[in-house]
Amino acid sequence: MAASTYDVIVIGSGPGGYVAAIRAAQLGQKVAIVERENLGGICLNWGCIPTKALLRSAEVYHLMERASEFGLSAGKIDYDLDKVVGRSRGVAKQLSGGVGFLMKKNKVTVVMGDASLPAKGKVSVKTAKGTEDLTAKNIILATGARARELPGLEADGDLVWTYRHALQPPRMPKKLLVIGSGAIGIEFASFFNTLGADTTVVEVMDRVLPVEDAEISAFAKKQFVKQGMKIMEKAMVKKLDRAKGKVTAHIEVGGKVETQVFDTVISAVGIVGNVENLGLEALGVKIDRTHVVTDAYCRTGIDGLYAIGDIAGAPWLAHKASHEGVMVAELIAGGTPHPVKPESIAGCTYCHPQVASVGLTEAKAKEAGYDVKVGRFPFIGNGKAIALGEPEGMVKTVFDAKTGELLGAHMVGAEVTELIQGYVVGRQLETTEAELMETVFPHPTLSEMMHESVLDAYDRVIHI
Repeated sequence: MAASTYDVIVIGSGPGGYVAAIRAAQLGQKVAIVERENLGGICLNWGCIPTKALLRSAEVYHLMERASEFGLSAGKIDYDLDKVVGRSRGVAKQLSGGVGFLMKKNKVTVVMGDASLPAKGKVSVKTAKGTEDLTAKNIILATGARARELPGLEADGDLVWTYRHALQPPRMPKKLLVIGSGAIGIEFASFFNTLGADTTVVEVMDRVLPVEDAEISAFAKKQFVKQGMKIMEKAMVKKLDRAKGKVTAHIEVGGKVETQVFDTVISAVGIVGNVENLGLEALGVKIDRTHVVTDAYCRTGIDGLYAIGDIAGAPWLAHKASHEGVMVAELIAGGTPHPVKPESIAGCTYCHPQVASVGLTEAKAKEAGYDVKVGRFPFIGNGKAIALGEPEGMVKTVFDAKTGELLGAHMVGAEVTELIQGYVVGRQLETTEAELMETVFPHPTLSEMMHESVLDAYDRVIHI
């Protein structure tokens, strides 16, 4: 059978791949997308979206428990874990189906199967019916990543889970150990802790949420501890002894090894890129620690071969992948897009309280040689936060003292994952403190704290 020819072939249909396919089709290219599992990739099916659905259930449950604070009364408050998970899976299914619709609408050919690259410009797909050969001048790798498994801590789906098992838990953990306090670890810790699991988080670095600004990490940790979580920092799980219905964890902390017994362990110790079995090495693609090495435009150095999203390295965020997909599609179509700047990409963690940030932390800004001005504003000084019953939180802004450039913004508290975009837009427009101070923020809103934090950096704060 003759190979089908396209202008662009995308391998992987996550938020990088499917967006790249849509943009390429909009620009008049003939596009095919190859997917081995579910349209929408990990993000829609096993990541960003279903976790947010679970966390929303936990948030509503938490609010129900606080009903009397709001002058309300609720009867016996309980949950049905199967129904909570069922809702989450339904949300994921709806969105995955939506991607299928978008592929049809944009006339993108979907090929379900395992792809490999036997030669430059060629893609071979093992489908349920046999092997299908495709050719294209341009190929975009968007194969994503999967959970890193550490020796001795491998998941078994029963006692030790990865994020996939945690999204469809076989039971409600009573005593839970979460290894790793990045976004994935801390979101699951937050979810199960809210629903009543006795939760311990072990982090190898000196603080939880180690990529965040140190002050924000410290504030978040205080809230987690208040909610009953146990946090172990500068600690490492050396091994797990598995027995029927229990796991004994050997945890090294402060130079000593202690043992603790849990019924469930969630391993969230990072991710590895899906670079295997694609034939990349034979093509001469450079791979560094499971990630494809690219330039600022996602070019691999092999003519017509691009890599976007998680497979191309940090930051491992869906919105970064989508923007890279658009950039590459425009590049292929002869446009002159700007490269995606990692420091302009916001990170959001949907634990309770939420955490969000963009740009440089205070420490990183100082390390880079900036003379900084720092502003802070607490949620307790904001009318809307108090009315919402969410007075715990903080907004922090970091400016270059010389130019007034907004170097970074860091937040912890209710709805900060929505608020952060204001600062992202500000940075994109190369704003200084002067424009931000002159901007009128609506009242009463949480966003007013963003204004006050800027004012505070320049000793003009009003409400504290």
